[in-house]
Amino acid sequence: MRPDGGHPITSARQFRRIASAVALIGVVVQLVLTSYYLGVAHAPKPHRLPVGLIATDAQAAELQKELNSGGSYRVTRYDSAADLVTAAKRRDVYGGLDLSGAAPHLYLATAAGPAAATALKTTYSAVLQQQTAASVAKLAAAGDPVPVATVEALTSPGAVTDVTPLPADDRNGGSLGMLVQALALGGTVASLGLGRLIPRARRSWRRGVGHLTTLIVYALGSAAIVLWSMSWFGVGADADHSTLFWAFGLVSLAITGSTAGLVALIGPAGAAAGFFYFAIGTVISGASIPPEFLPTWGRQLGQALPTGAGTQLVRDSLYFPDAPLGHPLLVLGLYAGLGALAILVTNILPNRSNRTAELPMPGTQPSTPGEDPTRT
Repeated sequence: MRPDGGHPITSARQFRRIASAVALIGVVVQLVLTSYYLGVAHAPKPHRLPVGLIATDAQAAELQKELNSGGSYRVTRYDSAADLVTAAKRRDVYGGLDLSGAAPHLYLATAAGPAAATALKTTYSAVLQQQTAASVAKLAAAGDPVPVATVEALTSPGAVTDVTPLPADDRNGGSLGMLVQALALGGTVASLGLGRLIPRARRSWRRGVGHLTTLIVYALGSAAIVLWSMSWFGVGADADHSTLFWAFGLVSLAITGSTAGLVALIGPAGAAAGFFYFAIGTVISGASIPPEFLPTWGRQLGQALPTGAGTQLVRDSLYFPDAPLGHPLLVLGLYAGLGALAILVTNILPNRSNRTAELPMPGTQPSTPGEDPTRT
């Protein structure tokens, strides 16, 4: 046996067997992740995307039947453009169509998701074409000459107003996804590092408090670093930086705290939570693909993970200050709080013994009760 506790490879056959197993595991992981990524994101389309509508009863009946037929949209009617704009700024809807004026008017909230804005524009164009065709057919059936003004009104493209546009420095809306990935990866690495460092100290309530304090300090430092790096590229320049700081800090603590809590409860296998957040959670977080464009299971799971709740919190802090934050705060608070509780409890309960770590560090032997773990 080697000094680190492992068993040496003694034959070429054993080496080939181990190498084949490692290669097989790699292929299986690649197959699973590739299938997952393509299954979620290869052809996203809206599922009950919330949109607003201002129209007469007759217009609304026709449009709602068309929009709701494929399950792509969930239409909410509003009495005025001001009400529709307020709903878009609260992210209750991704935009809406106003048919109450002489020409149709489309309202967008591009910051909620460029994919949703594109879908709304496409639907808007289709609605205009159908209305134009119906009007032309009606005039042609009457047999009367069509005035030039009428033709111009029918062929007018209509107005488009972006209520919450993306900043010029982030036209494609990709920054949010990158920020969430950075938080997830950094939090995972920090949790693993602390998982190797903390067991060097004997279990006690002091070690639990020290572990938790380190995670909080890391979360605050992580938030500051993210804000600083954002300033290099002009992202979030007009947002409330104080709100963003605490949002980033809570996201980081939810990821690191829950990962560290699982490690404390079940050992090194708990670190898989960090991998799950990064490899699985970021894809369905809603950062790059709006939640309504994901399969139902992906939308529900994504918003229940700290990456999804964190994306919602950061997006609203950046672009939708009037949006309600109850759901993301609750989800992130539960991950952070339960993780912190697990860290504290697992360190307090066994403090009558003299143990230091669940697993020995490389090059060391596990300590026994009554033995000083720092003695060499």
